[in-house]
Amino acid sequence: MLSALEKYDPQIYELLNQEKARQSGSIRLIASENYVSKAVLQATGSCMTNKYAEGYPGKRYYEGQQVTDLIETITCQRAKKIFNADHANVQSYSGSVANIAAYSALIEPGDTIMGLSLTYGGHLTHGWKASFTSKVYNSVQYEVDPDTGRFDFNKIEELAKKHRPKMIVSGATAYCREIDFAKFGEIAKSVGAYHLSDIAHISGLVIAGIHQSPVPHSDIVSTTTHKTLRGPRGGMLLCKKEHAKALDVAVFPGLQGGPHMHTMTAIAVALAEADTDEFINYAKQIVINAKRLAEKLMEHGFDLVSGGTDNHLMLIDLRSKNIPGKIYAKALGRAGIVTNYNTIPNDPAPPFNPSGLRIGTPAITTRGMKEEQMDQIAAVFKRVAENIQNEAVLEEIRKEMLLLCSHFPVPDHFIIPPKKNVI
Repeated sequence: MLSALEKYDPQIYELLNQEKARQSGSIRLIASENYVSKAVLQATGSCMTNKYAEGYPGKRYYEGQQVTDLIETITCQRAKKIFNADHANVQSYSGSVANIAAYSALIEPGDTIMGLSLTYGGHLTHGWKASFTSKVYNSVQYEVDPDTGRFDFNKIEELAKKHRPKMIVSGATAYCREIDFAKFGEIAKSVGAYHLSDIAHISGLVIAGIHQSPVPHSDIVSTTTHKTLRGPRGGMLLCKKEHAKALDVAVFPGLQGGPHMHTMTAIAVALAEADTDEFINYAKQIVINAKRLAEKLMEHGFDLVSGGTDNHLMLIDLRSKNIPGKIYAKALGRAGIVTNYNTIPNDPAPPFNPSGLRIGTPAITTRGMKEEQMDQIAAVFKRVAENIQNEAVLEEIRKEMLLLCSHFPVPDHFIIPPKKNVI
């Protein structure tokens, strides 16, 4: 029988099938991408798509909230449990909205914020000049040491003492080392600033205890709910109890209307999956794979920013290969490996054609790949670099990658038995 979508809109149905085949038949190394479970996918496409729920449990502006109140309460309880947080808000549409809500909750327009520069691994919403955040707030940007690729806390502290920001943002989108949230918290406290930690990339690693948790050291913690957490595309906020009311008001009615209940429902499922030993093993394997891939890439002559990785991602400096990041990313794409070109610290090249490449291991780890496959992928990186314009070789590699993918099919579901005492 034809599905409803196939019958009503065969064009979109066909495009979705093409995208499913692309995701299945390529080595996806974009650090922010992953595969969700069938349970998360079903929740995302559930009847909750039909429901408006402006407000919070027990205080809504629409009737018919008997179930939505329960789902939101459960989602918040699960988030507080696995992050050991006082309060959780699970309504944010995205990580960007979550960050803006954090600013809005604690500081005023025109106040100074201090975050990591985009070109050194930060996010747009950490005060980058092209972002709305730099227009509303006075933005001061710190950097990583271009020689080591790591934070220089002496310089960060000097900058904080000079500018006396009202909020310091820790966290990154292209930083390969463990972040010392405790140190950021100390610096923020020393200058009377609030501390916002953005763990969008590493939240799954934090849950698994592989990365230091920022919760004890931060006023507010923001995160997306996908990436290493392996949930739907959404955002989430955690905070100390004294900031709970201000944070909730900042999200609604401050920035948003009704929450996306279908996404929130899927977040609840993802959080239940994350509260298992199986998830911890998956998160550990992400880091094992990343370290192995980094090691092998360096053996093949690639320079990595900071000389390796502590988490799920690597930043490759391609200057020694004399290959622009964009050209290399596109060649890898033709060879069946999906990445993104990225700036490196102190990059002499422009952002649209930078000197670096960012890669990560969450998606291939979800597929079950381990150290042996990291060795194989690293060798392919070398072959592509040596045959950047040889389409015959790139096509040969693409077929090899398709075969590799066939040995590790995208799982329809994760074998994660729910706990009997799940909230």
